[in-house]
Amino acid sequence: MNLDLSPEEKSFEAQVRTFILRELPSDIREKVRLDRHLGREDYMRWQQILGREGWFTGAWPREHGGHAWTPMQTIIFNRVAGELHGPELQVFGPAMVGPVIYTFGTEAQKAQHLPAIRDSSVWWCQGYSEPGAGSDLAALQTAAQDDGGDHYIVNGQKIWTSFAHFADWMFCLVRTGREAKRQQGISFLLIDMKTPGVEVQPIRMMDGRHYFNAVFFNNVKVPKRNRIGEEGRGWTYAKFLLEHERVENANLRFITQELQKLRRVASQVRSNGRRLADDPGFMSEVAAVEAQFKALEVGLLRTLSDMQAGMPAGPGKSSFIKVRGTEIAQRITELLVEASGPDALRYQPGPLFGQGPDHETIGPAHGLGPVATYLFCRAMTIYGGSTEVQKNIMAKHVLGL
Repeated sequence: MNLDLSPEEKSFEAQVRTFILRELPSDIREKVRLDRHLGREDYMRWQQILGREGWFTGAWPREHGGHAWTPMQTIIFNRVAGELHGPELQVFGPAMVGPVIYTFGTEAQKAQHLPAIRDSSVWWCQGYSEPGAGSDLAALQTAAQDDGGDHYIVNGQKIWTSFAHFADWMFCLVRTGREAKRQQGISFLLIDMKTPGVEVQPIRMMDGRHYFNAVFFNNVKVPKRNRIGEEGRGWTYAKFLLEHERVENANLRFITQELQKLRRVASQVRSNGRRLADDPGFMSEVAAVEAQFKALEVGLLRTLSDMQAGMPAGPGKSSFIKVRGTEIAQRITELLVEASGPDALRYQPGPLFGQGPDHETIGPAHGLGPVATYLFCRAMTIYGGSTEVQKNIMAKHVLGL
């Protein structure tokens, strides 16, 4: 990316590169480089290293313990981390519920939750989607009934809950009222996942991995002090959070890593003695998606700049970032499957990357091949707001249709 970095930004880039090269554990780096399974302990170990440097929440305002990174610093960090095989950060805490808590939460909520997010000692998950409420989130039915005292009694189900099996806490949308306008009856609760009555069931994906879960609530007792803001105003806080989530779904780090991988695969000599890197037709496809990625980075920079200046990202901008990030990531995985040929399904990282033969096959403890990544990335079109819905949002708020 060449966006005319200032001397200060170049210095920050060098600082990030030096830090990651020095501090990223080699076993985690190799797992990411070879697409191997990462467990909770891997993610937490790296995030806690970043937390000790204050970089897990580097973009947070200084008054809440962050470094107030500029938008360009955020992009630099994510790009360099991608180039150096840093794992995806679990953003449910730092980029999603954290800003909600420090913007709308009570002083007690800030004191309880923000330090644990900063140092990554607590893992959060998101309780939004339900079997009958995905893209139409306002149709959610999980109910929180006032017990007449200091608690709500929560009953219902959430689905597609990413990493709920790892999570300590969930930020959750629940129905506390039955107003004619559905959005007015929704509240925003923070739920301890160890509370009796919370049940997590795994959902195995077609790529063989376990990211998603169904979460059931059976008479779960949640203190009212865990409600963010006013009762019935949860939709306001949810929209604020969704703008942050859709900006995060630019997939900057993932795209950077997959582009690196694509170029590595294309550079290998194939059985016919030729390289895809010498095929002008294929490399024009790679160049086209790289150009789209650069344009996405510029759009992301503008959106982050607006947010740092105190302006909301706005549904049009955040939806654009989400849609383009999804399309580019999916296109890269398509090209990677094409480039990998027979090795895309039975993943053998040695031959694929020119490192000699090996016998590893796809599985949770082994390499995850290009087909597995391709299959998982089909979900990008849906999670965080489906592409069709995002296009409708852009048509309404940007084009006035």
